Amino acid sequence: MQGYLSHQMRKELQDIAKNAAAIEAAKLIKSGMLIGLGTGSTSHFFIEALAKKYVDPSFKISAVASSEKSAQLAKSLGITLCHIDQIQKLDVTVDGADQIDSEMRMIKGGGGALLREKIIASASSTMIVIIDESKLVQNLCDYPVPVEVTPFGHLLTFAKIEQLGATPKFRQNEKISDLYVTDNGNYIIDVTIPQRNLPKRNICEIERSLKEIPGVVETGFFFNLAKKVIIGYPDASTKSSL
Repeated sequence: MQGYLSHQMRKELQDIAKNAAAIEAAKLIKSGMLIGLGTGSTSHFFIEALAKKYVDPSFKISAVASSEKSAQLAKSLGITLCHIDQIQKLDVTVDGADQIDSEMRMIKGGGGALLREKIIASASSTMIVIIDESKLVQNLCDYPVPVEVTPFGHLLTFAKIEQLGATPKFRQNEKISDLYVTDNGNYIIDVTIPQRNLPKRNICEIERSLKEIPGVVETGFFFNLAKKVIIGYPDASTKSSL
């Protein structure tokens, strides 16, 4: 029971930090903007904070969601949504990260929306990343890198990833004991890259190697996309880095 309570307490403190970062990011959103909405628990805090700005009747924005979950939440809170094919460029995307280093390189895709998240982030003038302090890391790749792959030939793709010296694992849908399926109808392979492989082959090289494999749609490596990071802390304070 003590362990359970301790876990609950850690989660509560983490949620306070996530919410603080989300609220700070929402302050940067101005009326008239076209916003990209990320996916995951931190992004959901941001969507909720953004919806609260609708109390001001002069505040009007439109948004594009990176997943069905985020779209459903945004709709339920009254946020106007656009289809991705209706837009040419977004003003800003606000999203979380599974890991981020001092160079603002990220691993994303823990929530399974990495392809749509990357499309939206790439179409944005600015990407604001909101995180709690636990997501800051010295070495990227301590966290498995999600890789979205096509169902056709997925076992061949899995084997090719293994040949790179990585340890791949298909993500499972726990509710139905089957492979996890993304909103795009693809599978996700979570790839662990042994640290011993990194000195000889840097992260950018590893990403290129993964993307060269036929069947790989996209990786969870996000490079050169984040423009601003807002870090939340358990005491509800925040710190921003440009």
